[in-house]
Amino acid sequence: MKAIRISAIGKKLTQADVAAPIPAAGEVLVAVRAAGICHSDAHYRSGIGSLAQLPITPGHEVAGVIESVGPGVSVERVSERVCLHYLVTCGKCSYCRRNIGQFCPDVAMIGKDRDGGYAEYICVPEQNALTLPDEIPFAHAAVMMCSFATALHALRKARFTEGESVAVFGAGGLGMAAIGLSAALGASRIIAVDNNSAKVKVARSLGAIGIDASNTDAVKAIMDSTGGQGVDVALELVGLPITSQQAVKSLGVQGRAAMVGLASAPMPVNTYRDLIGKEREIIGVSDHLPEEIDELLSLVQRGRLDVAPVISKTVPLDETAVNKVLDELDSYSGKAIRTVISVE
Repeated sequence: MKAIRISAIGKKLTQADVAAPIPAAGEVLVAVRAAGICHSDAHYRSGIGSLAQLPITPGHEVAGVIESVGPGVSVERVSERVCLHYLVTCGKCSYCRRNIGQFCPDVAMIGKDRDGGYAEYICVPEQNALTLPDEIPFAHAAVMMCSFATALHALRKARFTEGESVAVFGAGGLGMAAIGLSAALGASRIIAVDNNSAKVKVARSLGAIGIDASNTDAVKAIMDSTGGQGVDVALELVGLPITSQQAVKSLGVQGRAAMVGLASAPMPVNTYRDLIGKEREIIGVSDHLPEEIDELLSLVQRGRLDVAPVISKTVPLDETAVNKVLDELDSYSGKAIRTVISVE
C-alpha cells in the first residue's frame, strides 16, 4: 500500500510502498478515505514531540471504511463507515477506569506512537473505530477527530455553560473549531484573537468579534468589548507566553483559562493580580474523550455545528502535496485553515 512517512527528523516526508497491516485479535483494518493534516504533524516532522519509532506514518485525524476485521470482531462491521479516536489505551488501568484514558501508562497515539492515517490503510482496536453517520462526509469527520474534539474538551474542562462569553486565542484550525463549537453551545459572545489579519477576517465571518493582535492590545480590546467585565472562558490555543498571559488577563471575575497550546517557554503569572484577586483559574487541557466525539457527531447531525467552513482544501496522498502543506504550517504562511488528504 502507499504511505507517506517520516523517515528522518527534520527531513521531508517520503512516499513508500509498504505492506498493508493485518488486523490482530480485537482489531479492524480501515481503508482510509480522509486524513487531516494537523500542525502537530509538522511538529513531529521537525522533531518537536518524541516519536516512538522511525520510519513512522503520521496522521491522527482519520476517517474511512472498515475493510476487514481480526479475530473476535464481528464481521458485521465490515463496510461500516468509521472515524477513529486517536488514543489507543489499555482499558484496564485506574485512569482508563476513571474515563481519563489519555493518562493511561500504555497510551499510544496513532500517527505518533504507532502508524497513522497518511496511508491507504490503518489498523486500530475495534473500540477506536466509532460509527460515522452516512450524512457526515469523511473529510469533515477527519478534522473532528482532533481540532473539534480537543476544542470541545477544552470548553468542557473550562466548565463553559450556555450564555457565557468566550475568547479564543489563535484562529487556526483549532481556533475556528472552537468558534463554531462555542456558537453551537450557546455562547453569548465569542472573541477571536490572532495576529494574522486574514484569519481574523475568517473568524468574523463565522460570527466572532475579531481582534487583530498585530496592531491592537488584545486584552484592552477584549475588556472594551465586554464593558470592562472580561470574558468567562478563554481558550489559549497558541502556546506562547504572551498569548497565555493575555488569556488569563482577559478573564472576568471567576473566569477560567483553558490552556491547550503546546508551549516551549514558561508563562509568568502575578498570582495575586492575575489570579487570586478575581478568583481566576488556569486549567490544563490534554487531548479529548471518546464520548466527546459522539457529542460532536450528534451536534453535526442535529444541524447545530457546521464543519465545512474549517476545511479550506484537500490534497491527494502525495508526498509533494503533503510536504508543501507541512512547510506552510511550519512557517505560518499558509492561507488554508485546515487541509485534508483525500484518499477516495
